[in-house]
Amino acid sequence: MSVADLSERFDLSQATIRSDLDALAAQGVLVRTHGGAIAPDRSDLELSLDVRRRIHATQKQRIGAAAAAMVEDGEAIVLDASTTALSLAHQITGRRELTVITNCLVTAMALLGTPGVTVLMPGGFLRRASVSLVGSEGNDFFKQFNLQKGFFGAKGFTLEEGLTEVDNAEEAVKRDLVIHAKQVIALIDSSKWGRVGFVSFASIEQLDCVITDEGAPPDMVASLQEAGVDVVIA
Repeated sequence: MSVADLSERFDLSQATIRSDLDALAAQGVLVRTHGGAIAPDRSDLELSLDVRRRIHATQKQRIGAAAAAMVEDGEAIVLDASTTALSLAHQITGRRELTVITNCLVTAMALLGTPGVTVLMPGGFLRRASVSLVGSEGNDFFKQFNLQKGFFGAKGFTLEEGLTEVDNAEEAVKRDLVIHAKQVIALIDSSKWGRVGFVSFASIEQLDCVITDEGAPPDMVASLQEAGVDVVIA
């Protein structure tokens, strides 16, 4: 809903509507967008990166911090174009001789002022929803590097489908990065468990670790651990 629509419907000033929406956003019952608000569970939509980074922001920050603790100086790592990986990027600015491979322009910009981090990006075309570079041009780019760890967010995660995405082009990049990373680490807040996106890019057999929050369903966590995947509750 837009601020203008709500103002007309309830016969209130737009300033009052904005204040009410901000209060509801603080309670986590909606997500503020430019000029309005949306429901936080609109799984049928692919939201912009700017909106997605505000959904479950506290959980993503904790997951990013736990992931950042796994990153060591001198490594070459992968950060995908997810908002949780972006949170991780903000928390590794003190590393030295670290190489980050990412297809996300916002993540690259977040590391721009960090002298100890070298950022490498593949070619491709700009995908606006994720502010990322996608396309077959990047596939051969990853083969030349020894990537110690890959950190991946997802639209959804189930034991059967694994990590899933909503876009074929984004999925193709992630699938290729998963293949080339020695350790595959999923960054999945609890809202993603049990959801399924359009295409799968990593099965649970390909996962080494899942970092999530305390809202993750215990039965799925237990099944994942039984399958030999480490689970970190941030």
